[in-house]
Amino acid sequence: PELGLLPCGTGIDFARGLGLPKEVDATLKRIAGAKGRAVDAGRICYIDDHGALASRHFVNIASLGLSGATDRAVNADKRKGKVAAKTLFLWRTVVEFVRYRFQDVTISVDDGAPVEARMALVAVANGKFFGGGMMIAPDAELTDGQFDIVILRAASKLKLIWDIRLLYGGRHRNHPAITILRGRKVVVEPLGDVEKNGALVDIDGESPGRIPATFEILPGALMLRY
Repeated sequence: PELGLLPCGTGIDFARGLGLPKEVDATLKRIAGAKGRAVDAGRICYIDDHGALASRHFVNIASLGLSGATDRAVNADKRKGKVAAKTLFLWRTVVEFVRYRFQDVTISVDDGAPVEARMALVAVANGKFFGGGMMIAPDAELTDGQFDIVILRAASKLKLIWDIRLLYGGRHRNHPAITILRGRKVVVEPLGDVEKNGALVDIDGESPGRIPATFEILPGALMLRY
């Protein structure tokens, strides 16, 4: 079956990445005239809030660290739906970043050697946008059979908060705290103390658990009209 997407969520980041209009009627007209295209999806296995192994599928971006904490704060915020999503996500991102304690993890991509990182965020991206308009993965493509993996390493919090503005235009590629990798399978595990470094996950705007987590690409898994 072919899937049509209406931009009715809080951040509408997947719709933004597809270039869909914000108006529902305009989106319906576009979908009606479009042809179905095969796009990739992702699967993540993680530890849920009860300590059990769980899995979910995602179509846009799954991540961990600051984004997981921000998701929980946004979804609990009583202003959700009453203020602009970009404003709410930016505010909660800054507040949670001030509170955030950098976490130590190992990141393995495909068959490569594990990379150790003290990080603020790791985004495993199929789409380009998350967080109400942040272009975290400017080079991500929905049809290339690979993830773009964006690692934001620990650095001066004050400097990083100021540099959040770079994310909205995808101008962070060469930032000294950013590493971008590509691959089909990503494994992220806490380094050392599991409780201390068990970073919260974000799965298309929801945060149902924490790492260790395994992310796998599912090439051409969805037929999407857009």
